[in-house]
Amino acid sequence: MIMIDRQEFADELKLRENIRKVINLVLEKRKRQDKEQLLEEQRLRSVIRNIILSESSGVSDEVPHSSTGINVLRDLLKKIVPQMEIHYKQLTTSAEQRQSFRAHVLKALKNILAPSQAIAAINEQDEIEISFDEEEDTPDLGAEAFIDIEDSPAEEEEDTFGIPGEETTGRNKAEQFIDKVEGQIQSEYESLGSDQDREEFYDYLLTNIKLHMDGFEDELAIDVEEPTTPEYEKAAAATDDTTAAAEEPAAADEETLDLEF
Repeated sequence: MIMIDRQEFADELKLRENIRKVINLVLEKRKRQDKEQLLEEQRLRSVIRNIILSESSGVSDEVPHSSTGINVLRDLLKKIVPQMEIHYKQLTTSAEQRQSFRAHVLKALKNILAPSQAIAAINEQDEIEISFDEEEDTPDLGAEAFIDIEDSPAEEEEDTFGIPGEETTGRNKAEQFIDKVEGQIQSEYESLGSDQDREEFYDYLLTNIKLHMDGFEDELAIDVEEPTTPEYEKAAAATDDTTAAAEEPAAADEETLDLEF
């Protein structure tokens, strides 16, 4: 048992408090450095992403591309990507919402252009002359052939947009986005008469949409696990022990305190 008077105990607490402040200053400095490093990594990632986007479209903002399809796509992306960003970045409750949004958008883009692709393929085939004679080509089925549609019950509309098993909020936001841009995408695609232009427009549209969503996801990555070191863990534990000791009630008279070590 060691007897320490009140003044020595006060000096000891002050010393520990100063040590704790120094430790906190070191930890704060390290946290700032870690944060700056994280921001620098995000900036570098953004630069790399922009380079990839530029190469994926093969076009700069100043110089027209040799492909008309790419030029048309570039102007279209300037209109629709900002709208997609708004919808995507609203989905912060869970990663599943954003994954659902991504899946539904990509599926919808394919579906939007599928009819135009099919029509273009048909138009490329040799024209076939078709003749029709009403009397010869219409079979006589009698009065029973008439189908009454007046009392036909309305069929429940099938959800052709959704993907089974995917999260619904992401699906709904994707549908809102597609409703806004569907006409623009289809119009620009159908304005292209060249097979090569249509193919490049389609391929690079999907590629760029994916890359932009990758970028949005990086920008939303705010819940990054804070880096740590063994030194930090030891210092934090020591700080906790010091705080606990300082908060223990003193059981002694006015002149002396009994401390066990």
